[in-house]
Amino acid sequence: MLPSALLEGRRKSIAIWYMILRQSPKGMEATAGQAPDSVVEISPSEVSGEVSPPGDQADEAVPPSSMAHKRPQSVLVVICTRGGEFLMLRRVCPSQFWQSVTGSLRPGESPRLAALREVREETGLEAGSGLIDLRRSVLFPIVRAWQARYAPRVRFNREYWFALILETRRLIRLNPDEHLEYRWLPAPRAAALATSWTNRDAIRALAVC
Repeated sequence: MLPSALLEGRRKSIAIWYMILRQSPKGMEATAGQAPDSVVEISPSEVSGEVSPPGDQADEAVPPSSMAHKRPQSVLVVICTRGGEFLMLRRVCPSQFWQSVTGSLRPGESPRLAALREVREETGLEAGSGLIDLRRSVLFPIVRAWQARYAPRVRFNREYWFALILETRRLIRLNPDEHLEYRWLPAPRAAALATSWTNRDAIRALAVC
């Protein structure tokens, strides 16, 4: 059964390329409060059988008493140019962690609004209607070092994927509290540099478009 499940996951990823071909960054308009369609991707932990017990799913609503904790939902925004260069950011902590634009959803915030906010906060860019909703989400386990940021018994996070395709490189204004430096790299080097496996998969997915 496992090979069939993995094959199905690959079929779903093909839908991303079709959607990107249909969407024009300049013509993209989406309802601000509309969440993207969820497509569950098999994570390494799920393949190994380490699934979350009932009540620990990342999509579970956080009760009001736990609003001080981070929501177990986040966005990943891969920024690239039409020439095939991908923007990579190096975090302040851990200092060797390289990533695309990422961030958790705030209370009451939709994935799209969170993506627009994170792009602005982390790069100084205004994505606007150029932000492409890839209509894909990935469920992955929260690393032990960061579990204290979430409510008790929350062990998984759901990540929603977006893309921003620029005509050429842009000057990036980093948030010094979050990132130390940035680089524009071709897809293979960007994917190799990315610390997160979901980030690597997203870069490789966009690279074939």
